[in-house]
Amino acid sequence: MTLTSTTTSDDVVRTPSARGPVAPSRGTLQPLRLDQVAVTGGPWGRRQDVNADATLAHVEHWLEREGWLGNFDATAAGASGADRAGREFADSETYKLLEAMAWEHGRTGDAELDARLQAIVARVAAAQAPDGYLSTAFGRPGTPDRWTDLEWGHELYCLGHLFQAGVARARTAGPDLLLQVCTRAADLVCDVFGPGGIESVCGHPEIEPALVELYRVTGERRYLEQARLFLERRGHQVLSEIEFGRSYFQDDEPIRDAEVLRGHAVRATYLSSGAVDLAVETGDDELLAAVVRQWDATVARRTYLTGGMGSRHQDEAFGEDFVLPPDRAYSETCAGIGSVQLAWRLLLAQGDPRYADLIERTLYNVVDAGPSASGTAFFYTNTLHQRVLGTVPDPDQAVPRAASSLRAPWFAVSCCPTNVARTFASLQTLLATTDDEGVQVHQYAPATLTADLPGDRRMAVRVVTDYPRSGRVEVVVDEAPGTPVTLTLRVPSWAVGATLSDGGTTSPVAPGSAAVTRVFAAGDVVRLDLPVAPRFTVADGRIDAVRGTVAVERGPQVLCVESVDLPGRVHVDELVVDTSQPPVEVDGEVQVQGWLRPHADAAWPYGTPGEPAPAASTPTQPVRLAPYADWAERGPTTMRVFLPAASTTAPATTTPQEA
Repeated sequence: MTLTSTTTSDDVVRTPSARGPVAPSRGTLQPLRLDQVAVTGGPWGRRQDVNADATLAHVEHWLEREGWLGNFDATAAGASGADRAGREFADSETYKLLEAMAWEHGRTGDAELDARLQAIVARVAAAQAPDGYLSTAFGRPGTPDRWTDLEWGHELYCLGHLFQAGVARARTAGPDLLLQVCTRAADLVCDVFGPGGIESVCGHPEIEPALVELYRVTGERRYLEQARLFLERRGHQVLSEIEFGRSYFQDDEPIRDAEVLRGHAVRATYLSSGAVDLAVETGDDELLAAVVRQWDATVARRTYLTGGMGSRHQDEAFGEDFVLPPDRAYSETCAGIGSVQLAWRLLLAQGDPRYADLIERTLYNVVDAGPSASGTAFFYTNTLHQRVLGTVPDPDQAVPRAASSLRAPWFAVSCCPTNVARTFASLQTLLATTDDEGVQVHQYAPATLTADLPGDRRMAVRVVTDYPRSGRVEVVVDEAPGTPVTLTLRVPSWAVGATLSDGGTTSPVAPGSAAVTRVFAAGDVVRLDLPVAPRFTVADGRIDAVRGTVAVERGPQVLCVESVDLPGRVHVDELVVDTSQPPVEVDGEVQVQGWLRPHADAAWPYGTPGEPAPAASTPTQPVRLAPYADWAERGPTTMRVFLPAASTTAPATTTPQEA
């Protein structure tokens, strides 16, 4: 595929451009500007409101409380870093908060939030060295020297998040002090790591997509070239060997040669995002094809039903193909966000709706599961099977990242809360795109969308829906040019039996995309009806850990059973689902038929094939399921997504055999 240019590469920002986190200069689709799209209600509207009202202040409070913001003050004052607070990458959490604040200010114009943002920027700027270096963990008294621990030091990783914050600020308020801090630091990175400099990379990819986006804002080509150097060096064993292997850093083989995402899942998705950005800006179709190849293999063999990525706890990494144990799912919230970022870039580059399908799945079942409904407690990891009730965390105490069995207010490694904050603050940018022919709607939420089309044409629509509660999505035209426009609506891969209605005609549409091309007029309505009825889902037989089980999905949401919904709050592992009776929806709640089968303790947990299973303790009865993203909102509970299944009903007097 040859990418076509839509903007010039020297489009330097001097006034706010209102563009979102990703602004490619070419590609099949172009994102709408921030001032062209707004979520007006529904689940994502509520999430954005909670993020603005609670999460941003919560994150700021903890950064102050834990001393991570104070690190910048100490650095500016020339104090020793021997007693610096937080991990070596703690600076990045401040930068992600700044990015979230910038997008939120751009969305709402909140003056008080803007003042808080500027106050933090001033503290960060004061800590920057005269040559542009910025880190509170290296390069000052009591800390290691600069660039002496590229494997684990995260210096470049932190700067990447700084650059993304600067991009957000420049695009929402115009270039100011934060962008100046970014360009001084980026110039130093190019001097130190450019041709003739240190020929290595950061152990944690992140600066690569950030440098490309900084190039898109400033027009400074050396930033794009430095991103290319970092991407081309990786995979040539430029980092030291570690116990997890160089694949942990994606430094085991060049990105052009790899067949699948591997190693640390967040690192892998961030690196691939940078590769797509570079490929798009330089017209490198070979590099883009390599990332697509890896994405295809990863989605087909290394991704959980929820869209979660990463099944190994020891190194937060992808497992081998089809190694997807639900009770050991790491599925880090940040990896889900990284997956969304990667799929969005691929969607813009190629326009294939399957990328939007994965974005939807991951948003509803990983990203939405991370924070509590209050927006002030978070999952770091997202298991698909909770075997113990867990302990309610102390609301005033940070916990180790993966130790919390319930959502916690803060972590010693708190990348996920800040990542959630910046994602929800800019979530509206994922809804729709435009091209020369018209408008494409990818994610469904109550929203207003406006697109500028070639020839000074303008298309403005409202999306009216209570999706995913129902599958009806209406696109109401408010303004249209007097020429033909193509309106394209995504039909999710699970939506077999969907229909599209336009002008009194209703037609079936297959999963993929449904397009209407005609001259629209104000008041016209195009309606998409998606079948969101609950359905059983089974896993590929090569995923050994869930053989003999079923999951239940409803529309884009994965469902789960919690012990709080079982008689006597018995353990979820006692439930067996009767697959001869499909799941149903009763008074807004999804139910399956099943029975409880207690497990008797024995001296040895193995036996002879054909031995009878324990008798059911209850007759078949309806069992309530809940959206996976809402699990644990009602307190400690056991939970599972994949449920042991039998194909026939089992009266209390019989002994069911597990399928």
